[in-house]
Amino acid sequence: MEQLNFDTVILGGGPAGLSAAIYASRGAVSTAIVDLNMLGGQPSNYLELENYPGFQVIGGYDLMEKFEEHADKFGVHKFPMQEIQKVDLQTKTIYTKEYEFRAKTIIIATGAQPMKLGVAGEKEFVGRGVSYCAVCDGAFYKNKVVAVVGGGNAAVEEAMYLTKFADKVYVIHRRNELRADKIVQDRAFKNEKIEFIWDSVVKEIQGDNLVTTAVLENVKTNEISSLSVNGVFPYIGMTPNVDLFTGQLEQDSRGFIVTDETMATSVDGVFAIGDVRTTPLRQVITAAADGAVGAVYAVKYLETYKEAVPSR
Repeated sequence: MEQLNFDTVILGGGPAGLSAAIYASRGAVSTAIVDLNMLGGQPSNYLELENYPGFQVIGGYDLMEKFEEHADKFGVHKFPMQEIQKVDLQTKTIYTKEYEFRAKTIIIATGAQPMKLGVAGEKEFVGRGVSYCAVCDGAFYKNKVVAVVGGGNAAVEEAMYLTKFADKVYVIHRRNELRADKIVQDRAFKNEKIEFIWDSVVKEIQGDNLVTTAVLENVKTNEISSLSVNGVFPYIGMTPNVDLFTGQLEQDSRGFIVTDETMATSVDGVFAIGDVRTTPLRQVITAAADGAVGAVYAVKYLETYKEAVPSR
């Protein structure tokens, strides 16, 4: 196993990680990004973004490509598609199948993933009618009927995207009003292909080889009903990608990493940025901002580190 030494190793190459890489490398410290997947993170799967300043509308993949090109300009070392086996935050060591990364600071930018419904049939029908990415799988549902579960921006925007293919899109929400931005709601209410099912949750997903039915429960009346659908797309929230770090640093009740305003965690020299940390808003712009803050303070930490400890 080859050993590689860097001042800063960033775990995760989404908007937070790439932003941090730009700021860290501009601070004249050796910087590497290590990711389980290709760089770009979740936004690479978004068909369009219309709330990132400077771009009225831009494809998610296109925006992340610009982030990556910017990082390349400053000589960031990139290690995508790494099978990360262990992370020791105390010794600042990351073990992958190919490398042993040793760092003086670690910036965690591993993001979050869609929360599961946790109901019977969900796991069994993943890829056969259950999907967490409308942009990835929407085209499979041409002329079909699908259900989106949730009431936030992601749920409503994905529902509208699915109307490009499906004949009918149900939006199932446990409350009687949406949490999505007003402008997003207005568009959805005007879309004739979308029908809202209020005060309801999915209790079970049924089918044979493919999904055929979503079993619903009205949370106010407890009435059980069946909805004939070909696909179910849950968008009920996010859960942090923290399996590699759990127990090594402070986390909140949902597992998100606790940081201060400088993005510092409870472990000296370890920072957390983007969707993986406790934050009131999870957007590309806030992830990028976190990356800037975290990297600047990682560089400041390194300045102190260099004064106290001879460089390796």
